[in-house]
Amino acid sequence: MTENDAEKARPAGDRPDAEQSANWAAQPAPQQPDATGLGGHATPHTGAQQAYPAEQQQYNPWSPQAQQTQAQQTQEHQAQGQYTQGHQIPGQQTPFTQPGPSVYAVPQQRQAQKSTSGKLLAGVAAIALVVGGVAGGTVGYLTGDGSGGSAVNALDAPKPAQQTGNLPAGSVESVAQKLSPSVVELQVSGRSGAGEGSGFVLSTDGYVLTNNHVVEVAAGGGQIQAVFQDGKKGTATVVGRDPTTDIAVVKVSGVSGLTPVELGRSDDLRVGQPVVAIGSPFELTGTVTSGIVSALNRPVSAGGNGDQTTVMSAVQTDAAINPGNSGGPLANMAGQVIGINSAIYSPKSAQGQGGETGGNVGIGFAIPIDQARRTADDIINTGQATQTFIGARVQTAPTGGAQLGEISPGSPAEKAGLKSGDVVTKLDDRSIPNADALVAEIRTRAPNDKVKFTLSGDKVIEVTLGGQPVTPN
Repeated sequence: MTENDAEKARPAGDRPDAEQSANWAAQPAPQQPDATGLGGHATPHTGAQQAYPAEQQQYNPWSPQAQQTQAQQTQEHQAQGQYTQGHQIPGQQTPFTQPGPSVYAVPQQRQAQKSTSGKLLAGVAAIALVVGGVAGGTVGYLTGDGSGGSAVNALDAPKPAQQTGNLPAGSVESVAQKLSPSVVELQVSGRSGAGEGSGFVLSTDGYVLTNNHVVEVAAGGGQIQAVFQDGKKGTATVVGRDPTTDIAVVKVSGVSGLTPVELGRSDDLRVGQPVVAIGSPFELTGTVTSGIVSALNRPVSAGGNGDQTTVMSAVQTDAAINPGNSGGPLANMAGQVIGINSAIYSPKSAQGQGGETGGNVGIGFAIPIDQARRTADDIINTGQATQTFIGARVQTAPTGGAQLGEISPGSPAEKAGLKSGDVVTKLDDRSIPNADALVAEIRTRAPNDKVKFTLSGDKVIEVTLGGQPVTPN
């Protein structure tokens, strides 16, 4: 898994079937609307206005004269090729429809006429909207004049009072204001390449916590420049790093007045709890995003290598995390850091080309701050991280759980009485569905912690975890 993948999906649309299309074509053409609003009759195709004398308003459609007139008009329309479904007799409140062949069979030109009619109606609708806007403005103007008032213009209104610094407690805005001065962009270069990521200030004398994969390119004599929110810049050097937990500490020099973050705790996080992420995605320094804790204790390969040497038990969040967010803080709504943003879910592109889209898909992972705090403290005090271990190889059992393999002599596993072939199904009260879950859970604990392994068959063995120094790659 890397930070450079995301997935695109596109739902397929529906399309009408042939029967629906045929039914549409068989519908009689609608009468043209009276677009003028003057009470006249718009003839088919042309929409031309026809006016009738007032004496025809009492016209009797059933009189011999009316029948003769109707027959004459029908013949005229047929001769002109304009007779379609019927004809409206002048003076009627409702149209009288004279049946014709087009009621039962739609000639070819009907489809063309429907298209023309659609264009006409669309044009009328557009005009109506424009007229409606103009008419509304005119009415407003006349009303204002009638009352002796003047037009109101928002541009003439004074600016509202400036927002104060008293932000609502527990808001994203308050978290951003509290944390942003402590978040730093790290611009890194070395022999194998260059990149950038994020970090956050631990101490006033310049210690900054970040990811190992952010700074490892500079570990062999490369350069790191730290850029702060206020534009200050300083040179940073690697103090120590732990590839197995993807944690590193650097120290910035040449910058004063640094503001340390407030560290929270990750052992009491709850799914659904709101969180805020801050960092420099795609070199956009100081970007703030928000979301929730989506899940806890996700076994994730911290360095993106896909092997057990970098597996961690991560906090999952839907707060937008993108390349460049790595090493930045994930905070609770009190502005306390509860995790280090480290990775995102990386599906292949939806086009099936095997490419990577490199964007956020709403599934990001952060290193729990309880684990990061312990590792950072080791690095600052000794220059080296300490890894928790039991001294046994492990693989996923065919029926679920973590099956132990070779047991190292003198290891915590051997001292506890664990045997090769044992299948671990629980660690304390945490279910262990596979090998990665066991490795991740062990690494969240500290050396010398006592834990209970539940084996298949419900046998329980207590193990005192060991610790060993980590040698960076």
